[in-house]
Formats: sequence, structure tokens, C-alpha cells
Amino acid sequence: MTKLIAVLNVVAWAGFWSFGYLALTTPVEQGGRMVVALLLAAFGAALGIWAWFRIVRHSEATGYVRPTSSRARHDADEGLDA
Repeated sequence: MTKLIAVLNVVAWAGFWSFGYLALTTPVEQGGRMVVALLLAAFGAALGIWAWFRIVRHSEATGYVRPTSSRARHDADEGLDA
């Protein structure tokens, strides 16, 4: 499943960059094509970000990488347990 998400990540970012380029280079007279390319680029970016976060979460859970300290953790502080 992890490899499938990794492939999905690559395909999604490729779609983002290719459709984003098409959206930026489409003439203004072809507004319909521009909107479709923009929507597909946004979908590719959203899917790519989702897949990237899934890969990071899996890597931290399996011990492949050390969990980051930049995220807030919801561990109980000493003396605050009820």
C-alpha cells in the first residue's frame, strides 16, 4: 500500500506541474480550457500533499525516520494528569 501511495504522489505532482503549466500558458481567449487546467492542477496539488503526508506519517510510524520535533505533541505533562 505504501508503494501505491508513493506512485500516487509522483503522478499527482506530475499532474500539478503539467496542468499548472497549461493553465498559465493558455491564452485568455480560451477561458474554458484555462479553468479546466487550473482545476486539474489544484486537484493534483491536493492529492500530492495528501499522499506526501501519508508517506511521512508511515515513515515515522515504522521507524524509518525519527519523528519530527517541530509538530506539537499531545502528550500529558507531568503533574497535570487528572
